[in-house]
Amino acid sequence: MSSQKVVKVAAVQAAPVSFDLPNTLKKLSALATEAATNGAQIVAFPEGFLTAYPWRYAFDATIGAREPRGRKWYARYYESAVAIPSSETEFLSEVARSNEIFLSVGIIEKDQGTLYCTSLLLSREGAILSRHRKLIPTAAERLVWGRGAGDGLTVAQTEVGKIGGLICWENYMPAARMALYQQGIEIYIAPNADDLPEWTATMKHIAKEGRCFVMNVNQFAKVSDFPKDYPPFSEGHYDRKPDGSRWEPNDILSHGGSCIIGPLGTFIAEPVWDKEEIVYATLKLSDIVEARLDFDPVGSYSRPDVFSLTVNTKPAVNVQFQG
Repeated sequence: MSSQKVVKVAAVQAAPVSFDLPNTLKKLSALATEAATNGAQIVAFPEGFLTAYPWRYAFDATIGAREPRGRKWYARYYESAVAIPSSETEFLSEVARSNEIFLSVGIIEKDQGTLYCTSLLLSREGAILSRHRKLIPTAAERLVWGRGAGDGLTVAQTEVGKIGGLICWENYMPAARMALYQQGIEIYIAPNADDLPEWTATMKHIAKEGRCFVMNVNQFAKVSDFPKDYPPFSEGHYDRKPDGSRWEPNDILSHGGSCIIGPLGTFIAEPVWDKEEIVYATLKLSDIVEARLDFDPVGSYSRPDVFSLTVNTKPAVNVQFQG
């Protein structure tokens, strides 16, 4: 158990200025500073915050065909993504350092010609403590984002607790969760893009199963958060709302639902819906010990004499040059 007994955390329920990396960085800095001013020591942003979760768009790809417009928008998406290292990651380091916070940010990472849905965790000094690429993108995401590897299944040991997490629907992968539990995770950050009621139930289950705190952080996003020429919502595009009407600027794409849950599966901060807000909670790490009185996922309940889990933590490097 970490030496610090209490830690204040903040889940930032907001949307990026989609496809606009400089302005999204400014927004992130302002929100992180606000959270730090209010006493937060860990500040978490949603999946794909830098710099777009591409709602309702598969870049004009269908089975057997890819259209030129989709390729151009993919290039625009790639241009607004974040390389590691880069001036953008240096900016994030300065945000963490100047505010003296642990900063968790969902980014679209570019590496070679591939994009990854990635979660970064930075220390109070601005160092990158962990980089986790989503292991398997969901549904049409698989066309746009590459797959992560086991080297990102890490939990960072910090002075405020053991911090880690998974991204969106990879939280439904029992073996991935177990890999984090085995490392003694205490503060589990789940950046995501799911605002369904069933998702909140999943977050409560993980907190109770892992006997850890869960920070569930999602975007509150509207059509107006995207460029006016973004194809799903632009004039003449085929996409329509379920009732057949056109999308309007104030139409909501993601209702949010960000919340913070204790190690017995109960809310510390209730879900927030349909607005941009920073969700705060104060975590008592001693609650984890109390919760493990009757259940510990890597203690007696793990039954290592019956079950075993092997995790390949090697980076996914296909080509290695030998001198």
